[in-house]
Amino acid sequence: MEQLALSVLAKWESFYVIVGSSAGALTGLQFVVIALGVEAKAIKGAAIRAFATPTIVHFCAVLLVSTILSAPCQAVSEVGNALMAWSLVGLGYTLLVVQHARRQTDYSPVFEDWLCHTALPLTAYLAVFVASIVFRWYTARSLFVIGAAAVLLLFVGIHNAWDAVTYMAIERSKWAEEFDVQPQGRTKSTL
Repeated sequence: MEQLALSVLAKWESFYVIVGSSAGALTGLQFVVIALGVEAKAIKGAAIRAFATPTIVHFCAVLLVSTILSAPCQAVSEVGNALMAWSLVGLGYTLLVVQHARRQTDYSPVFEDWLCHTALPLTAYLAVFVASIVFRWYTARSLFVIGAAAVLLLFVGIHNAWDAVTYMAIERSKWAEEFDVQPQGRTKSTL
C-alpha cells in the first residue's frame, strides 16, 4: 500500500516542478512590483502588509508545497504531516491578512479584493488541510485536490500582482497629473 502511494506521488513530480518554478519566478517579479510601488509612492506600509505581502507568501507557499511533494520521502505519512503543517500555517496567515486588510486605512477593499486576498486563499489552504488528513488512504484523490489548491494560489497571486500593478499605474498617473509632471520626470515649467 505504501509503495503504491509513493508511486502515485512520483507521477506528480513534473507538475510540481512546473508549478514550483512558476511560483519562484513570480515571487521575483512581485519584488519588482513592490519596489516600483514604493518608489511611485502608490503603496504604503499598511497596504503592503495587507495586499502585497500575502501575494509573496502565497507564491512561496506554492513553492513550498511543490518542494514537499517533489522531495524524496520514505513514508506517505511524512508527506501528509508536512502538508498538514503547511496548510495550518497558511490558514493562520490568511486570517492575519483579514485583520490587516480591515485595519489599514490607505485603501478601501472591494468585493474582488476580499475574494482574491482572503476567501480564495482560505479555500485553498483549507482544501489542502482536509486532503492532508485523508492523504494516506486516498493519495491519488488528495493529490488532485492539493494540485488544484496550488494552482488556485498561483492564479490568485497572479491576479493580485496584476491588480497591484494596475493600481500603482493609476495612482502614479493621478500623481503626475496633480503635480503636472511630464513622462521624463520634468515639470512643464522646466521645459
